[in-house]
Amino acid sequence: MTAAGVHRPPPGAAQARLAFWPAPALLRLPWLYLVSRRVPAALGLLAALGALLWAALYWNWSVAGGPAARQLVPLVIETGAAAVIAVTTYGPFGDTERATGRWLPWLRLGMALLLTAAAAGALAAGATGGYLPGGSLAMLRNLAGMTGTGLLCAVALGGAFAWTGPMAYLLIAEGALAGSWTTPWAWPTRPPTDLGGALCAYGVFAAGIVAVALLGARGPTRRPGPE
Repeated sequence: MTAAGVHRPPPGAAQARLAFWPAPALLRLPWLYLVSRRVPAALGLLAALGALLWAALYWNWSVAGGPAARQLVPLVIETGAAAVIAVTTYGPFGDTERATGRWLPWLRLGMALLLTAAAAGALAAGATGGYLPGGSLAMLRNLAGMTGTGLLCAVALGGAFAWTGPMAYLLIAEGALAGSWTTPWAWPTRPPTDLGGALCAYGVFAAGIVAVALLGARGPTRRPGPE
């Protein structure tokens, strides 16, 4: 007597189980991708930034001064949200994932859109705490443009350094506000209904979304080790 075949499932059991539960099988790949990019933690951080914006507006946290000082706190929070979205493009699997993942462009696109929508919702909820300079339209425009700079930076420098794009633009925006620039490329200086500023911000966002979906974040350079 042998134990051969004891651990084998009955014929057709696996196929029947997959046929009965098609949704979990279809959602497994997106879920694993989102977990590998730390999306659950990113959603928690975005919710925290929305709560921080609400607290800042409710208790009137502000810096005395001109337009640059008045918009500093909201712009810093919007920059933080854009940086969170951008750094999630970093993946741990590198070339192996690129070579085997035919669904990667769609997964990258879906993740970027999902996190941007979550950030917009969290900040819009936070904006109910009090007066937000420029209102929700300006907030959404600024978030989109800064997110686009982060995604482009992820393609050029890598996901681990993607936060440098929104941070660099924050410094440019504060200088533009202090210097009363009028260029639409410094969209935080423009009114919320300004078409030129909106086109520049959403154009950068569209370019970042397309670039990160098609190319992905640049991976770390692998140093050759000893044979």
